[in-house]
Amino acid sequence: MTSTDQLHAWVQGKVQGVGFRYFVRQRAAGLPIAGWVRNLSDGRVELLAEGSRAHLDALLAAVRLGPRGSQVSDVQVKWAPGNGELEGFVVKPNV
Repeated sequence: MTSTDQLHAWVQGKVQGVGFRYFVRQRAAGLPIAGWVRNLSDGRVELLAEGSRAHLDALLAAVRLGPRGSQVSDVQVKWAPGNGELEGFVVKPNV
């Protein structure tokens, strides 16, 4: 069985109103990972994803760059073992 990791990240900067969540979903769709992304009321974007560390690192690298029109100033990251409870990759409602 393959080891699964969990990436929980909070992205700060100009990351709302620029298609950031859909950019993350598109990048995730190209990788064998599951999870979600959403806007937070404080202007940050939060994401939770599970998969291999290599695939999560690839997603994280894309998140640090962001889509055209965004400006990522900081990414806080928390790693944990995956629990296998996530399916697909979706954009969740704002919080």
